[in-house]
Amino acid sequence: MQTATAHFETAQGSKYLQQLLKHFAHKIEVDYTETEGRAALPPGPAELRADATGLHMQVSAESDEGLDRAKHIIEDHLVRFAFRENLEKLDWQEA
Repeated sequence: MQTATAHFETAQGSKYLQQLLKHFAHKIEVDYTETEGRAALPPGPAELRADATGLHMQVSAESDEGLDRAKHIIEDHLVRFAFRENLEKLDWQEA
C-alpha cells in the first residue's frame, strides 16, 4: 500500500476536517470527531487529524493511479472549502 501525507496550516483545521467528512458522508463511509476522522475513499482510506497547527491528511492506495486519485479528491474539495484562505494546492509527500 502506498501512502502520501500533506499538512495545511490553518487555525480552522477542525472546521475543515468536519466539513470534508460531512460532505463525503453523503456517498461513502466516514467516521470522525472534532479532531480525527477517516473516510473510505474508493481508491483507499484517508485519515485526517486537526490540531493547533492545522489539518494533517494521509491517503493510501494500492497503485500510483489510485494514490493520485485519492490526493486529488482530498485536495479538490479542501481547495473549494478553504477558498477564503487562498489555498491553491497541497504539498503532498509520498512515503
